[in-house]
Amino acid sequence: MTHHALSRHTERLTLRELIPDDTQAMAQILGDAEVMRYSVRGVLSEKATAEFIKWCRHSYRQYGFGPWAVVDNASSILAGFCGLNAERVDGADEVELGYRLASAFWGRGLGTEAARCALQAGFAGAGVDSVIAIVHPANVASVRVIQKVGFQRFVHSQYHRQGVRIYRMSAQQWSSFNPSCT
Repeated sequence: MTHHALSRHTERLTLRELIPDDTQAMAQILGDAEVMRYSVRGVLSEKATAEFIKWCRHSYRQYGFGPWAVVDNASSILAGFCGLNAERVDGADEVELGYRLASAFWGRGLGTEAARCALQAGFAGAGVDSVIAIVHPANVASVRVIQKVGFQRFVHSQYHRQGVRIYRMSAQQWSSFNPSCT
């Protein structure tokens, strides 16, 4: 399966490549101060969202992965994004798990479902050997997602001048989990 036509399905979600047509819906999510509360970049304008989507599309071509659109199967609504992105952290090339969901989709375990699917794609599909997650300790919901998908160990670090936890999971640690994502 080529990564160009990527679409993965969980029980309640579809993860697919972001397209320019997603810009307006995604801009509403990434322009929400509540959603972006712990983001180092803060709220995004529609123009910045279009740039983000362009960067995601570049990432799919270059790495075979990137932040994907998360679509709620029941309503076909764009719920947010989730995926892996290549990132330089503390002078090293890392693969980072990132996700943001619209607040209407919070509290139902959808972040965990999407993150599990993205990790499966990275470890099993793209052959990534280790993934990090950078989480603000006060972002309790995000810490919960990270722990539920199997991240355990973290180090304290500074990221964009904020104190964060950097969690790491190896492919080996991941394979001891049994995700359901086709």
